[in-house]
Amino acid sequence: MSEPRLTNLASYLQRLGFDAPPAPTLDTLRLLQLRHTGAFVFENLTTLAGEPVRIDLTSIEQKVLQDGRGGYCYELNCLFLALLQALGYEARGISGRVVMGQPEGAWTARTHRLSLVTLDGVRYITDVGFGGMVPTAPLLLDSRDEQSTPHEPYRIEQHADGYTLRAKVGEEWRAMYIFDLQRQEDIDYAVGNWYVSTHPESSFARQLMVARTGEGWRRTLNNGSFAIHRMGHDSERREVADVQELMGVLESEFGIRVPNNATLMRTLERLIVPQ
Repeated sequence: MSEPRLTNLASYLQRLGFDAPPAPTLDTLRLLQLRHTGAFVFENLTTLAGEPVRIDLTSIEQKVLQDGRGGYCYELNCLFLALLQALGYEARGISGRVVMGQPEGAWTARTHRLSLVTLDGVRYITDVGFGGMVPTAPLLLDSRDEQSTPHEPYRIEQHADGYTLRAKVGEEWRAMYIFDLQRQEDIDYAVGNWYVSTHPESSFARQLMVARTGEGWRRTLNNGSFAIHRMGHDSERREVADVQELMGVLESEFGIRVPNNATLMRTLERLIVPQ
């Protein structure tokens, strides 16, 4: 089965600062990943609107490239993989289990999508859809050393069940997700996406999550809590007072064109009520 192809490669590249297709090198991959996490926001508004999250490439292109929206891992990493393949990278999708915030040894559902890229025989993972802790550079799969990025350092541990990605937050190496290199097909992603977007215990169905990166900073929005995290400095936080202010934050701080959806508005009103 042939891989789906992007319908508007030129406009996608322009959003990432390229006027022509760049050569498929490691330097290009680093630029693409860094710029992607800044240009295309992580967000779950579709789920909160009670609408299906469509993860076919055509629907994702329309939503992210045309409709002024972002998405989560099944959307953003699908789109990014199609871009990498169009540019000539040897790349394929893989998946993992998010354990961020879980006790050590937790084994959660397989609900995260990322990509494996091989360059001159060297393997890297690349991920543009991991919310507020998304790596902003490709990471060497077969190195156990600390790896620097434009934001936090990361490292990859290998174990019997695959690999664990850890990020250094302060002085603590926190587990982000467990992953392996098992072959993935569309149906595997469809199952994970269905759980993430519809299961009542899924955090994506219960809270607003938005994230974006920039030079030396990360912005996050969790329900009504907006924060700017500057590397090497204390985070700046404030609570959003009402839905109108929330709309302003989504548009001005994250560049999201918020859909006009009554269900979404009611859900957001409920989520930002002070606890």
